[in-house]
Amino acid sequence: MEGQKLLEDARKHLSPALSKTTQLVMERGEGPYVYTSEGKRYLDFVSGIAVCSLGHCHPKIVEAAKKQVEKLIHGSFNLGYYPSALELAIKLAEVTPGNLDMFFFSNSGAEAVEGALKLARWNTRKPVFIAYKGSFHGRTFGALSMTASNASYRERYAPFLPTVYHMPYPYCFRCPYNAKPEMCDLECFKEYDRLFHYVTTPSDVAAILIEPVQGEGGYIVPPVRYIKALKDLCEKNEILLIFDEVQTGFGRTGKMFATEHFGVVPDIMCLGKAIASGFPLSAVAASSELMGNWAPGAHGGTFGANPVSCAAAVATLDVFKEEKVLENCVRVGKYFKEKLDGLKVKYPLIGDVRGLGMMLAVEIVDGRGNPNPDATKKITEFCFENGLLFFICGTYKNCIRFMTSLNIGEEIIDEGLGIFEKALASVV
Repeated sequence: MEGQKLLEDARKHLSPALSKTTQLVMERGEGPYVYTSEGKRYLDFVSGIAVCSLGHCHPKIVEAAKKQVEKLIHGSFNLGYYPSALELAIKLAEVTPGNLDMFFFSNSGAEAVEGALKLARWNTRKPVFIAYKGSFHGRTFGALSMTASNASYRERYAPFLPTVYHMPYPYCFRCPYNAKPEMCDLECFKEYDRLFHYVTTPSDVAAILIEPVQGEGGYIVPPVRYIKALKDLCEKNEILLIFDEVQTGFGRTGKMFATEHFGVVPDIMCLGKAIASGFPLSAVAASSELMGNWAPGAHGGTFGANPVSCAAAVATLDVFKEEKVLENCVRVGKYFKEKLDGLKVKYPLIGDVRGLGMMLAVEIVDGRGNPNPDATKKITEFCFENGLLFFICGTYKNCIRFMTSLNIGEEIIDEGLGIFEKALASVV
């Protein structure tokens, strides 16, 4: 059945709750491209929302998955062990930072966040969680209670998890305290003094959950000294620090994990998205002191550590090493950002260029520097019509994020930015 005919027949059976940015029927993918059922090719700067970091259908990932499918697809990790899951745990412990060498495997980023919150509460027996405005951590109730990137995600779902408080993220381009980076006194961090004076005491806080680079909120990179101050605060007050590395992890920022840019190691880390190159898998990472204290039966799941997903994850880590993916990400990411900086000089629509590695974004503004979601929409539509796919982000939907695969070369960047610049020119 042709893709569009299939879509028309299936629409009446699909919930409208999951919004769609296009009506494409994606039939196959290869490297940085996806192909529709009608045979049209698109340059994919979405990459499954930063999932397909090695491009679509990398041969070594496909081969590993095929081999595992022929052996065992599922058996329940509650019943016993899988060789691929055991191998993944060993290999993952070699690349995770510090003493984060024990894991609980699940299926999605939201599940990893839920697991991290449960692990924190289990170990501390404290009631309070702190998260950040602009954050996105998932849509299940615990994760949604922490999410604050857009009120629409929370509409009609209250009440949420109690005693969750949100702090301002260090968003230097739109600092609510009107500070400039060179004159910044971390006024946003001083909000902790106010929170602990007026709202809750540090002794009641189980954990602080933060994205080391904010994703859905606008690809915002915080100052290094902010993250270091946060780590010091947590250590001083016996608060667990949780990094949500679901989007930033596995090379997206040019390091295996974004925490490495800041010189700190969190107590718990949430992993997902790119971990298995498109197969559903996520993980909570912590020290053996924390994770080993989680009693048998305190957490669980049916499909976690699926053998096919774990085999793909093992192959992903192998490809990172064999093909020097991190080195490529740093080199091509630098080239990409320089090109974006050049476009910023040329087009006043671009108010800011930011990011690390190949986690890059531009913020689209009007003549007064205000968020410009209308122009952002026009740019997005132009690019889509001309074969380039990307997602917007930011709390005002005025940031364009580029989530390319990490193993591409400069020629793919040039191809994408050629279309992007024409889009910018079309709305000037």
